[in-house]
Amino acid sequence: MTNHDEAARSETLVKLAQSREELRRLFDPPRRQAGDGGAAPGHAGEFPRSRTMQMLMSSRGLSALGAIAGGLLIARPALALRLLRMLPAGALTRMAISRLINSLRAREP
Repeated sequence: MTNHDEAARSETLVKLAQSREELRRLFDPPRRQAGDGGAAPGHAGEFPRSRTMQMLMSSRGLSALGAIAGGLLIARPALALRLLRMLPAGALTRMAISRLINSLRAREP
């Protein structure tokens, strides 16, 4: 291999390591300690306990799920409506209404 090939390979490996570290930070955030104002990891104070569910319940996760649902509704409306019928509509409606009321209360001075 020439020096140019080796330099390109090492540059690629550095970029790969950086992207891996960035993905690790995104998908594996540091856990809160007991002194940080929250419960210790794995205790009942954290909800949801699963890091995957925590990511999905964050605003970024919810917007990603909404985008996927919108894309599914546009691409395959029959499948999207069939899946929508499987959801507990009453519970989802109550959750949406409670979030709306809480956001309205937060806006009032």
